[in-house]
Amino acid sequence: MKEMSKSEVSIIIPAYQPDDKMINVIKNLVKAGFPDLLVVDDGSEESHNHIFEEIQKIPECTLLKHPINRGKGAALKTAIAYFLNNRPDKRCVVTVDADGQHLTKDIEAVANAALNSEKIVLGVRNFSNPGVPARSKMGNRITSIVFRLFFGMRIKDTQTGLRAFPQKYLPELLNVEGDRYEYETNMLFFMNRRNIPFKQVEISTVYLDDNKSSHFRAVRDSVRIYALILKYLFSSIASAVIDELLFYIFKGFSFLLFIPIPLTYTAAFLARVVSSFVNYAINAKHVFHGNVNRKTMVRYYTLAVLQIAVSASLVFLTEHIFRITSLTLITLVKTAIDTILFFFSFRIQHKWVFHNTKREGKESVR
Repeated sequence: MKEMSKSEVSIIIPAYQPDDKMINVIKNLVKAGFPDLLVVDDGSEESHNHIFEEIQKIPECTLLKHPINRGKGAALKTAIAYFLNNRPDKRCVVTVDADGQHLTKDIEAVANAALNSEKIVLGVRNFSNPGVPARSKMGNRITSIVFRLFFGMRIKDTQTGLRAFPQKYLPELLNVEGDRYEYETNMLFFMNRRNIPFKQVEISTVYLDDNKSSHFRAVRDSVRIYALILKYLFSSIASAVIDELLFYIFKGFSFLLFIPIPLTYTAAFLARVVSSFVNYAINAKHVFHGNVNRKTMVRYYTLAVLQIAVSASLVFLTEHIFRITSLTLITLVKTAIDTILFFFSFRIQHKWVFHNTKREGKESVR
């Protein structure tokens, strides 16, 4: 691998209530030869002013400020926008956390990989190493499984803050939604939707004081991170409830509505028509942030018909190949098949049905 020129790289360091560890991070990067460091004070309290005053004395540092705390995502966007407007000679940026958990050698490795490959590079930690806090290990394991099931992405460390981005991807990343920790997750959603190539570079796993310096709020920030998937689950459950309720009404009370429905399948068909449109509308407007129009509707119902056909065919084949006669067992088989198709349906809706229906990057949580 060709050795990089550090003059082609800008380091971005978002900071909120930092301590002396950030100064050490910056001094180590300067000592290693990085000439351009963009530090964002994300509305830190006055008690931390002395940290930023010392940083301003370092010639290689440019200090950007938010008057109030806006979140890590907003800080990253501020630095990216500044980079695009003021660093035309640079080829990539590397985002680094301020708490000292990213070692200089790893920052160099990630930057070098990005410059040589022109891919987005994720510096991933090994969570099987001893000393990793239990909440971090469990949180990453769950999120990695979710990413693989819903997006088909094999990412070893979904919450890594050490990432390198070639300059060509930065304008679009400014449009990715999210102002706090969810922004880093939404970047991955965006990469998946656009099929942007990326690579993973293993880095040292460093946790200081059991990660007590982290400003991550377990419940609130986790909800933000998983919001896209949670909204998809809500949409699916809501449409299923509507489907069952309308079937009950159409079948049992059709005489009150003056609708002649003599056959059960007719009631089921009408209920599915209404519930599927509700599911389509919710997914378009609130889950994948697309448009309700002819193009997305045709795609959605094409997928729906194919999904029903595949489900029925697989259930039929399973029933006859394995000579299943138990109603309970074949129902369980159908449930398993539909669950698998549920995940594939999410991926297809995310990457095809509602793709490019609005400005790129609007597929994520708010």
